[in-house]
Amino acid sequence: MNMRDIIIAKRDKQSLTDEQIKFFVQGVTDGSIPDYQTSALLMAIVLNGMDEHEMTTLTLEMAASGKQLTLPYIEGVSVDKHSTGGVGDKITPILLPLIASFGVEVVKLSGRGLGFTGGTVDKFESIEGFNVEVDTKDFHMYVIKTGMVISGQTPDLAPADKILYALRDVTGTVDSIPLIASSIMSKKIAAGAQGIVLDVTCGSGAFMKDLDMARELADAMIKIGKLAGRQVVAVITNMDEPLGRFCGNVLEMQEVFNTVTGKGEPDVIEVVTELAYHLIKIAQKDAGMSEEVLKNEIRARLSDGTCYEKYKQLIESQGGKLNAAGSPVYVSKPFDCMHVNSPDAGYVQSIKTDLIGQASVLLGAGRLAKTDKIDYGAGIGFFVKVGDRVERGDSLCALYTGEDSELPEEKLYDAMELILDAYEIGPNPPEKKPAILGVIT
Repeated sequence: MNMRDIIIAKRDKQSLTDEQIKFFVQGVTDGSIPDYQTSALLMAIVLNGMDEHEMTTLTLEMAASGKQLTLPYIEGVSVDKHSTGGVGDKITPILLPLIASFGVEVVKLSGRGLGFTGGTVDKFESIEGFNVEVDTKDFHMYVIKTGMVISGQTPDLAPADKILYALRDVTGTVDSIPLIASSIMSKKIAAGAQGIVLDVTCGSGAFMKDLDMARELADAMIKIGKLAGRQVVAVITNMDEPLGRFCGNVLEMQEVFNTVTGKGEPDVIEVVTELAYHLIKIAQKDAGMSEEVLKNEIRARLSDGTCYEKYKQLIESQGGKLNAAGSPVYVSKPFDCMHVNSPDAGYVQSIKTDLIGQASVLLGAGRLAKTDKIDYGAGIGFFVKVGDRVERGDSLCALYTGEDSELPEEKLYDAMELILDAYEIGPNPPEKKPAILGVIT
């Protein structure tokens, strides 16, 4: 067997055998296949696709390319959640303590952000003292203590995927449903999840720009999951505007605190409720409650202090600092340095959310390269969202930097220009999309 024949087979629209895919993944992992041949096969996959069996084999081989976690200390079904990302996505820090309050035990491995705002690990690191570098041998200690643990991804988890993703990024082969689906699912399977709930974001601030693309990706991941013996549910969520009222690490974690203490934004609560419902059901911790009853109970625990108490446990167990009032202490204080005002009167028709994300990066809330340093206090606050009425001169957004930031003034004004370009103001109220666009099982 050789790599040239594998490339030719996919070039000619043939299905690759299990042996061919295994040979490819092993060669990528040990470095025996040169980058130019790997890139050639990736492009052939982009052009000619993969069937369900090929995608599943690729996923399982990438999952098996490194260490695979076993979670014997978790009672019942081990579950995990994955989001395809967006602007203001602060769901995981709310979700973990919420489902833990129902007895769902979860090990959550997350990454740092690249582009837009920070990843889940960045958000937790904005809390003073919070330790995200948990050794895998200690996972069980945290789970026994609080029912949950959040940690950065280990470098030996699905290493083949890391190599392939780096090549995809520089060879124009990112936009491929089979490659996206296998990348996501390989990490979830390697992390030991038996049940997976996918938050597939859709819209201008998401990788999947329209509903058909989002459904195609969701379908592919569900098919992989089923063939791999996992239970998978995909929830398609709206990312045609930022989620909640803030993006940026400290700003989002402040919004997380508001949500777990009963003061969350309606769209955040709706997404959290839907995802929590499916995670609790898959984990078999629903106690026989109907969908309506369980969702009502989920919302109740966000407002009655139950989720907040679990949230405090999570923060304190991993070294995070709380003040005397029970609120997290953050590593940076956001400074409100500029407001962006509406040039026209009318209704917010749409928000180009990708431009909002670009503005947040300019402010320092996200990274363009992995080595970039994040300004934890940087970000954007949203006074108005789609459907809201504004008058000329009303504030659309507030721009924040960390109080000790030395952001050049030109970057601040560049961010302002992006936001002005992002907001479309028109004379009539638009049709507003719901937060949940669909559920696929």
